[in-house]
Amino acid sequence: MLALSSPFTSPLAFLPASGLLALSLAIAGVAQAQDKTPNASELSRVDVAGTEHRVMAPPGARIEKVVALDAPRLISFGVDGEMFIGSQADKVYRLAPPYDEAEVLVELDGYPHSVVQRGDSLYVATTDGLYRAKYQSGADLGEEDFELVAEIPGGGGHSSRSLTLGPDGRLYVSLGIQGNCSDQYIGKDYAFEDWRGGVMVLDESGDTPQWQPYATGLRNPIGMAWSHDGVLYINNNGPDHWGYALPREVLVRAERGSFFGMPWFQWVDGEFKRDDCIDSQPPRKASEATPPVVTFPARSAPMGLTFLPEDSGLAVDMITALHGSWGTQPDGSAAGDPSTRREPALMSIRLSDDGTEGEVGPLITGFQNDQGQRWARPIGVAYGPDGALYFTSDEGETGLYRLTIDGQPIDADTTLDKATDGES
Repeated sequence: MLALSSPFTSPLAFLPASGLLALSLAIAGVAQAQDKTPNASELSRVDVAGTEHRVMAPPGARIEKVVALDAPRLISFGVDGEMFIGSQADKVYRLAPPYDEAEVLVELDGYPHSVVQRGDSLYVATTDGLYRAKYQSGADLGEEDFELVAEIPGGGGHSSRSLTLGPDGRLYVSLGIQGNCSDQYIGKDYAFEDWRGGVMVLDESGDTPQWQPYATGLRNPIGMAWSHDGVLYINNNGPDHWGYALPREVLVRAERGSFFGMPWFQWVDGEFKRDDCIDSQPPRKASEATPPVVTFPARSAPMGLTFLPEDSGLAVDMITALHGSWGTQPDGSAAGDPSTRREPALMSIRLSDDGTEGEVGPLITGFQNDQGQRWARPIGVAYGPDGALYFTSDEGETGLYRLTIDGQPIDADTTLDKATDGES
């Protein structure tokens, strides 16, 4: 395992014991990267411009706080390159290139966690509904411009609703079950108000748009990203009633009809195990559940997720944001030593050729110090049309951040190739 330690990092154990992740940390202009053995010195201390903080990041990385925002969440880009950011403060932010100034495009009740532009319409997912407004780049919007397209199962518990536009031009929304063990499932024999714990796709072929099941069996799916060959990958926040160490968080590959077991089954030690916190009959068998692509330590809270361009030169396929845990050792409650909380981080993911397995490594760490104090918690992450990697923080130094290498876009001339290993 690669142990990373600095004033703002403590040892991380994100990587599968079954293999090595080859990441090269070389800057633009290096003709060929060299594989290297695990060495904490290969990550450098980097000042975060616009703040008083430092992180551990690849050599040559420039990280800057671009703009302050109120409780920002997921990031998306519009058809003309505008950036949209939802928030937990009932605001939808808009940033035009070069994304260094933000304005509140509209204020909407109901937690507008995510935003998507499709053609001349802007869609916002709130806890209990999908809303649409006619939109052209730079236009002003008010709450009165939005109309309800389709209701979304609401209620208490996990209240975020992540929205993504699929390669088929359809809208997909993810939503979590109410609690750890709620008897909720997206599919046959469940009332629509209990269609929670997975992903629904909007069928607009009829007079009235209707949600259809796409994938289910996830406790709280947040980040969604489409691969270059059109496959949906989803981050999931697992339950917290098993304690501090189990079950591990998962990243899954979702196809139509996929089932991932929760809350009836948890992925533990390479197999699905029955969770006795719920005694209802599982809607499907454990043998029908799809194993995860990669796992993260329990309570890491994986959030935003983005694919990089195939020629990005980073030698990895995806970047994800880990929000970090509120739970502490030894039993996972919040009452323990804060220094034992799982750390926020940005992580890189390299997929196998068939996309069903992967390996994970640290990209940016140092958001939490040795006492467990956090100056930021990454939540949304997206690769921008300008070639930079953007992420949001919704606690501490809240706002939008940008990552470039030597001040240049993360493109085919920028490489990240560093060998690490650790626990599955």
